[in-house]
Amino acid sequence: MNDLFDIGGKHLQSRLFIGTGKFADDALIPEVCEASGSQVITTALRRVDLDATTDNIMQHIPKRMTLLPNTSGARNATEAVRIARLARAMGCGDWIKIEVISDSKYLLPDGYETAKATEILAKEGFVVLPYMNPDLYVARSLVDAGAAAVMPLGAPIGTNRGLRTEEMLRILIEEIELPIIVDAGIGRPSEACQAMEMGAAAVLVNTAIATAIDPLAMGRAFGNAVRAGREAYLAGPGATRTLASASSPLTEFLSGAQA
Repeated sequence: MNDLFDIGGKHLQSRLFIGTGKFADDALIPEVCEASGSQVITTALRRVDLDATTDNIMQHIPKRMTLLPNTSGARNATEAVRIARLARAMGCGDWIKIEVISDSKYLLPDGYETAKATEILAKEGFVVLPYMNPDLYVARSLVDAGAAAVMPLGAPIGTNRGLRTEEMLRILIEEIELPIIVDAGIGRPSEACQAMEMGAAAVLVNTAIATAIDPLAMGRAFGNAVRAGREAYLAGPGATRTLASASSPLTEFLSGAQA
């Protein structure tokens, strides 16, 4: 099935984005990239040191991967823009995931500051993928600001609690023309599959893979789940019903028997 995901001038075969955080050993990252089939990987810019000969996260990211630096640590739009510009200057490319979080307890993104940063960076030619709460009005402001996609959370980041925002995600998928990439909170491959069946364009999974007992097997499972969910969405699931409906109606059969 030729179902490429076009975003930011790139044609992606995989709709699974992965991250670099929380692995017990960063040496696992290239193996997880291969096992999952992912083509996009995000990392915090503070982990990137192009001059370091050891302990540099970039050493573990395969060259074939599209790098999606994120602005983790930014507390407002000004800081996010500064980090994004620094990432570009360091040679990390034009893709940027905007994370603006000033709340240290729940780690929820600031929609207002995120939209401000998105507008500035989009005008500078960045491919901006903002992380957001699944709020329709925030999403619309991000569309107007020039985002390439929006990345609503499924549950608070790092919790592995699944699609706790399912109904809000459905609204965004129905109402927002940009790709919806479900980010944060997905803890099981079945939840990634569910997001894709709903019509999400992609999902980003980090904690669930990195903290699994077997990250390679979990990465492979997520890759398979995302493909299955996408195929199911394209197949057009049948309508749900309140009342039972027999797969093989017996009406004619019983009428004939009585005759």
